Amino acid sequence: MVWWHGVTGQAGIIPPMSLDPISSGIDRAVISSHTSADRWRLSVAPMMDWTDRHCRYFHRLLTRHALLYTEMVTTGALIHGDVARHLDFNAPEHPVALQLGGSEPGDLAHCAKLGEQWGYDEINLNCGCPSERVQRGAFGACLMNEPQLVADCIKAMVDAVSVPVTVKHRIGIDKSESYDLVRDFVGSVSEAGCSVFIVHARNAWLKGLSPKENREVPPLRYDVAHRLKADFPQLCIVVNGGITTDAQIAEQLNQLDGVMVGREAYHNPWCMSAWDTTFYGQTPSDITRDAVEQHMVAYMGREAAAHGTPWSNIARHMLGLRHGQPGARRWRQVWSDHRLKGQPARDVATQAHAAMQLLTLDQIGL
Repeated sequence: MVWWHGVTGQAGIIPPMSLDPISSGIDRAVISSHTSADRWRLSVAPMMDWTDRHCRYFHRLLTRHALLYTEMVTTGALIHGDVARHLDFNAPEHPVALQLGGSEPGDLAHCAKLGEQWGYDEINLNCGCPSERVQRGAFGACLMNEPQLVADCIKAMVDAVSVPVTVKHRIGIDKSESYDLVRDFVGSVSEAGCSVFIVHARNAWLKGLSPKENREVPPLRYDVAHRLKADFPQLCIVVNGGITTDAQIAEQLNQLDGVMVGREAYHNPWCMSAWDTTFYGQTPSDITRDAVEQHMVAYMGREAAAHGTPWSNIARHMLGLRHGQPGARRWRQVWSDHRLKGQPARDVATQAHAAMQLLTLDQIGL
């Protein structure tokens, strides 16, 4: 119980004030303090099955300023499904953007309006997902072959909402490396009212590769994003794909308006803890991994009480928190142990720390 000493009280875990996004005012004040030039400076990519509201709450503990994105939500899911289940989020997540998947202008306009009503700070259209399921729905990366349809979709959404409407797309389709396709796509869509383009700097191979392979096999070509910025200097161009270090982020920010980080932010989330200082000029934070974990355990307790959410649904997103630390593997094993799902999250946390500390003691021979 040493880990919890001085942290818990009668009402449960009391997170450090510097870590509490609610008491720290992580809301529209953060957004309004950003100029249009730096609003998209850093962001965490929309990732299916990963960037749900629990994941975004966790990420917000690590960075106050980076823009967070939802998983892709299809128009069909919102029109025919449970809107609250898809759109509910925690207020501390701001600034947070809703990514939509669809290709029918009227449906997208309706869903964009829903997103704005629920409080999202941006609506993003997915024109980059290459999965066969998405292709069967006639949206995602295949839309890059239909720039006029995308332009119609963007215009419908821009006319429906007052928040920014943005596009995330690839740099080409299949194995063609012609610059003309992406240049004409950006040109046509920008004329419809989109001024922010998030460029995943790989082609999307629509046949022969899985979604995972599509994130790894097509070569990265950052020069295409740089060329887009040169050809469309008035637009905000954000690059995504394969960026894992602060040095790489800084290099891209020398030429582009923003960087979107995906898998590295999920698997090694502690990398985000320095972003506010390094890229936003904020005072260095004294946050620790222990404090972040304590805050998440408190969040698990609140979610269980309010919604019956199993702690495992939340803990899975923070398994990379101790990446690279001694005992991290043992710590992850405890948090991933399905046999512990019936125990309170606070008890699981205690066991995870005990396992981690025992391994550390073993390593130093005590």
